[in-house]
Amino acid sequence: MSSPVVIDPDAIANLRELNPDDGGEFLREILGIFLEDTPKRLAELDASLAAGDAPKFSRAAHSIKGSSGNLGALALREVAGQLEQRSQQAGLGDVAGLVASLKVEYVRAESELKKLL
Repeated sequence: MSSPVVIDPDAIANLRELNPDDGGEFLREILGIFLEDTPKRLAELDASLAAGDAPKFSRAAHSIKGSSGNLGALALREVAGQLEQRSQQAGLGDVAGLVASLKVEYVRAESELKKLL
């Protein structure tokens, strides 16, 4: 399930190219938002799982999927997409293992992204 490349360097290069003359400020801002927001989405996953709120769970997984995809955190995006799909199609009965995998992938992505700050 894990990708050997934690962060796709092409995605980071594409973000840098959006504002090439700012010395990396735009990239740092995007990374900061991701690193601040994603733990909140992970907490939402836990809370909505505990409450049995599949729609809220799906929204949180969708948010993580989108933001991680934008930054090239491909393994994180993949697991978040699986969680989103599974919660929409089959509810929350069998997602705990994937939630644990998502948290592992977030820690891996966080570690690599912090190196870029």
